[in-house]
Amino acid sequence: MGRKRDRASAAGLLPRMEARPWSDGKTVTYRFHPVGKKPINLGTDLAAALRKVLDMNGGAPGDGMGTLSWVWERFQSSPRWKKLTQGTRDDYGLAWKQINDRLGHMHMTEITTTVVAHYVHIERAGSPRRADIEKSLLSRLFGHAIKLGVCTVNSTIGVEPHGSEPRTEAPDPAVLARFLAWLAEQTPQRQIIGMAAEYASLAGNRKIEFLQLTWPQVDRDAGEIRVFRAKQRGKKRERIVEIISITPALGALMDRLQALHKERGVDCLYVFPTRDNNAYTARGFKTLWQRCVLLAIEKKVIAETERFTFHDLRAYYATLHKQVHGELPDLHTNPATTAKVYDRNKEVKRSAL
Repeated sequence: MGRKRDRASAAGLLPRMEARPWSDGKTVTYRFHPVGKKPINLGTDLAAALRKVLDMNGGAPGDGMGTLSWVWERFQSSPRWKKLTQGTRDDYGLAWKQINDRLGHMHMTEITTTVVAHYVHIERAGSPRRADIEKSLLSRLFGHAIKLGVCTVNSTIGVEPHGSEPRTEAPDPAVLARFLAWLAEQTPQRQIIGMAAEYASLAGNRKIEFLQLTWPQVDRDAGEIRVFRAKQRGKKRERIVEIISITPALGALMDRLQALHKERGVDCLYVFPTRDNNAYTARGFKTLWQRCVLLAIEKKVIAETERFTFHDLRAYYATLHKQVHGELPDLHTNPATTAKVYDRNKEVKRSAL
């Protein structure tokens, strides 16, 4: 009678490895089958057995084949990585710095569901939002590792994310007006940050949509601004163009931006440029925005309890748009997402029969 096969014990093995379970049902011996040679006993420690096989296959002890860092290096040259937006790549780059310190040296088969759960919910409990992004990256790395043949199971499956609820408060109009008036009296770069915030509150664009905005996209004769809608994937990328009507308030903002450019004495292509007349990167803009907010709180322009994020300005626009026009603007491919995330009205008007 042949030996009973135990497929579960063979999960996570490298090519040409074999798992041989003992009769006690707990211990497993691992063997390696070289081509044309007798099997080699690897012992009962899976991690040690994997390292021995890697060494025998020509990988030096420091080669790292099959480790999480080894998979990360190859993931960055994969077609899947190239399809990600630059913002997602930057997020994953920051996430990897955290993951690498703790898990980068481990072989993919050593990173079990328990290890992932402990990392996400215990070690990174203080940063739940970042922990969820790191879990997302781990899931992608496991998926790529399966394609590379260094593991058979995605260990992030079954690990719940921390989760986050949509923000419920839009900036108070009086607080926003006070904050923007204060920024208008600051340095030229802070003035540009303030006018970018004003633009977001008037037009409702995401940062990624208007940081690259150029003056040729602003057609004062036609009274409209044309920008590509963000979060379009694959063949749909940059196919939807948002045409924003220039209202008197938005026109006045454009006039002030042009006047500021003339004061600087340089001709610039971008509407919201850096001091070097380049477009802001998402990270650079976020850094300067945070500095402005913290300084405003320090100077008691706004209170800590009145603090808002830049993305809240998009919700501010949607909320006021519904109050003025009676309906939500077309901000998202799925209108339900606009209603769920951006509509922060506390009162809903409807007619009785």
